[in-house]
Amino acid sequence: MGEARQSGESPLFEGEPAGDEGVSQALRAHYTKHEHRIPMRDGTRLFTAIYAPKDRSRRYPFLLLRSPFGIAPYGEGVYPTPENTLARLGPLGCYVQDGYIFVYQDVRGRMASGGEFVHMRPYLPGKRGTEFDESSDAHDTIDWLLRSVEGHSGRVGVWGISYPGFYAAQAAIDAHPALAAVSAQAPATEWFLGDDFHHHGAFLLAPSFGFTASLARTERGATQIAWSFEHGAGDVYDFFLQLGPLASADARYFHGGNQLWDDLMAHGTRDAYWRARDPRPHYRDIRPPVLITGGWFDEADLFGTLETYRVMLAQSPQLRIHLAMGPWGHGGWMEGDGDRLGDLAFGSPTALTYRARIEHPFFRHYLKGIGSPPPKVSVFETGADAWRDGDLWPPPGARPLTFWFHPAGALRREPPGGAAETSFDEYVSDPANPVPCCGRAVPALEGDFMVEDQRFASRRPDVLAYQTGELEADLALAGPLEASLWVSTTGTDADFVVKLIDVHPGSGCQRLVRGWVMRGKFRNSYEAPEPFRPGEPALVRFAIPDVSHTFRAGHRLMVQVQSSWFPLVDRNPQTFVDIYGARPSDFRAATHRLHRTPGLPSGITVTARVD
Repeated sequence: MGEARQSGESPLFEGEPAGDEGVSQALRAHYTKHEHRIPMRDGTRLFTAIYAPKDRSRRYPFLLLRSPFGIAPYGEGVYPTPENTLARLGPLGCYVQDGYIFVYQDVRGRMASGGEFVHMRPYLPGKRGTEFDESSDAHDTIDWLLRSVEGHSGRVGVWGISYPGFYAAQAAIDAHPALAAVSAQAPATEWFLGDDFHHHGAFLLAPSFGFTASLARTERGATQIAWSFEHGAGDVYDFFLQLGPLASADARYFHGGNQLWDDLMAHGTRDAYWRARDPRPHYRDIRPPVLITGGWFDEADLFGTLETYRVMLAQSPQLRIHLAMGPWGHGGWMEGDGDRLGDLAFGSPTALTYRARIEHPFFRHYLKGIGSPPPKVSVFETGADAWRDGDLWPPPGARPLTFWFHPAGALRREPPGGAAETSFDEYVSDPANPVPCCGRAVPALEGDFMVEDQRFASRRPDVLAYQTGELEADLALAGPLEASLWVSTTGTDADFVVKLIDVHPGSGCQRLVRGWVMRGKFRNSYEAPEPFRPGEPALVRFAIPDVSHTFRAGHRLMVQVQSSWFPLVDRNPQTFVDIYGARPSDFRAATHRLHRTPGLPSGITVTARVD
């Protein structure tokens, strides 16, 4: 990886292993693998693979990953190869060279582990006796490791990306005293407001369909997950448009065999099911140091990454917490060099920088006592293509700026005032012809659509675009956004998508910086949705996750507003119905108005960094 090794203990062996094949060879040469079924407090046994260094001249910390996706390869003495494994043996090859006791575990009810699997199992406060949750399963696992594995140093680190990131964060609650470092990377956190399946109650169709289908096809005792789903069409847009209403998915594809999909369809509001699965209230008094990692262009768990950092920081004042954010899609900091995403280049190998400068020092410092910890905050600023280090996020002194919508597609700092020929802009939103989230045909959604040129959308009549003049100086944004839209509609429900865009001079490229969506019926409550009254203005205000981006002098800041974003987001019928049970007759075209008067101003508030 070209990483500079810090001073401290000597490596376990010379020559850092290169690539998956090199790691596989190093494991066979320098590690012994054993498999165990570790008993939990209720008697359930969780399947666990342990890779321990053969060299016993020193003691090693544990590095634990708990996953619902399998810990292949299975079999005593069967080592990972590029062909037979889904699990990483440590985040990088250099960890194998450093010397850790790597521990991989199938979580309760998955793959080779016993018990019942529950998605995002709710935390159970005040547990007694044999009562359990994911926090206690991590605690019991660590306790067993300390008692049963020889040659350890008494320190344990836990890490994971995405769903395993959730399990890593859960381990930090009521943490075992030996837990010395937690790296929760893109942790799945809240599945109705912002992660994986919904954004502000709007259902993320294509990601949810593929993810739930993959899990549903993985039977108990399987050794790997088949992540691909054959859509039967060359373009996901066409596939999901032909699918029709959401209720068609089970009849046509799942046939009652996709429990998670059924749960999603049965819980169309933020009811007790979703509230119980929100871990944020329980991230209090966290003791072990934590590294939160995420990607600015993560289509799955950007919300959870930022929220986990925010609530841990607020609810655990003494916590040693670190935040690292870079220009990556979901998990992109662990894949390749990170020098680009799609056709957007960043000018440096950002993923290599993260792994060498942030993650590796984090574990070496807290688990081995070597070197210094990474900065408290390290974020990559797109546009300027530079890393920014600090102590807090958003940076101290950052201030809100509001840009207001004006006639003729103007975007200005001044709020609307005086009389205008028209006090609104309007468009017809037709569920039969939704605005695509990609400007090209793709067989599956990948993270690069999060940085795509949006000219394909701004040319449509059902997309409103507002832009500033050419900026006279750089404008650096560092923090959250908020959309504030006064709208009216001829229908009784509607989605509103707001996209922040960097318009480049010369080429005219409209580079997407951030996009987010709000399902209109949840504008006042996620628990008790309300219809729009046709023709009556209503305020739709919603938070949009943070950005770290500089609009260069000469560029323009653009905001696009639309009411579909397909097939990332399912089609809103635009009638006030249970969308998960909607019929074809419920889907109707509607005219939406975006108001922009002194009494009904619409705009977007950004957070500007002050140097």
